[in-house]
Amino acid sequence: MESLRMVDLQGQYLAIKEEIDDALQRVISQSAFIRGPEVAAFEKELSEYLEGAFVVSVGNGTDALQIAMMAIGVGEGDEVITPSFTFIATAEAAALLGARPVFADIDPDTFNLNPACIEELITERTKAIVPVHLFGQSCEMDDLMEIAKRHGIAVIEDAAQGIGATYKGTRAGCIGDCGTLSFFPSKNLGAYGDGGAIVTHNPDLAERVRLVANHGSRKKYRNEIIGVNSRLDGMQAAILRVKLRYLEQYNTRRRQAADVYDELLSGCEGIERPFRSPEGTHVFHQYTIRVTESRGNARDTLSQKLSENNIPHALYYPVPLHRLPVFSDAANGARWGSMAQTEKAAREVLSLPMHTELTMSQQRFIVETILVFAQEQE
Repeated sequence: MESLRMVDLQGQYLAIKEEIDDALQRVISQSAFIRGPEVAAFEKELSEYLEGAFVVSVGNGTDALQIAMMAIGVGEGDEVITPSFTFIATAEAAALLGARPVFADIDPDTFNLNPACIEELITERTKAIVPVHLFGQSCEMDDLMEIAKRHGIAVIEDAAQGIGATYKGTRAGCIGDCGTLSFFPSKNLGAYGDGGAIVTHNPDLAERVRLVANHGSRKKYRNEIIGVNSRLDGMQAAILRVKLRYLEQYNTRRRQAADVYDELLSGCEGIERPFRSPEGTHVFHQYTIRVTESRGNARDTLSQKLSENNIPHALYYPVPLHRLPVFSDAANGARWGSMAQTEKAAREVLSLPMHTELTMSQQRFIVETILVFAQEQE
């Protein structure tokens, strides 16, 4: 059995080694390590991939969220609606600006923000809604955008896990006022370090984002507003240019691997396979199953079984954000509505290895272990 990895970045690199090495050598020869031609070329090429959206590259995905919020004016006393079933960065960016995170429940099928749970949370202080395209599948954006438009609220799509996914033919991240991306190495489009971007079809907002990301300055020593310093470096941009050319191929390969998992897990008692919305395309940043609660603490038992067989896996996210001490303390101002589906998902979900180098024999070994677990539970 080949060595199993949750994400096989080494294998992916070896397949494109010559192109990556040439790109890095080009940057070193140019000595353009901050901004420079590679960053400009990457922003242009990513814009073409994202239906002509303006692209502003930044230091990482968390910076992208904070800068997007700053650009639309999120500040002290405002409220930002987000899911609780996600990584902390989504709410952390709002809290850093003095805004109150407001947590909404999720759709039990997609694990994404449920538009039906949003409206009751809106107040006169609500400044933005931040849906997260979790695990590589877009949120139900039509209903969400209708609510936001009716209340005059901005929408910032957190597409850190969803680059390449679509919703009714439109790329994730290109539907709301703006979208944010992460190029963390394990992402579908991953750098060899940190990186991120903000994308928007609004030229004025794009200019504001670029201003915020560059110390609030269009011209050196002529700072107009308080901003931040967040830049994608030339090395990462050169790597991302190479990998962007393969992104559709990578996403197709992930969907094929998901098809294999789906087939092998078909009929497995107590295991629910990922739901795929007919409204868009799933890019499977993660292949996330449910281990149903009817079997008691079954998810954690399966996790232990996988570990005993040296099968990497992950629990995203065992502690919802509203249960973290940093947000659950009423003193910080966070609030939320009913979180029944969020709490249930946190107890049941488990993500299996998913990457472009995954082989059929590896997937069979993983699923055989799950099938043994299921039989032991009967």
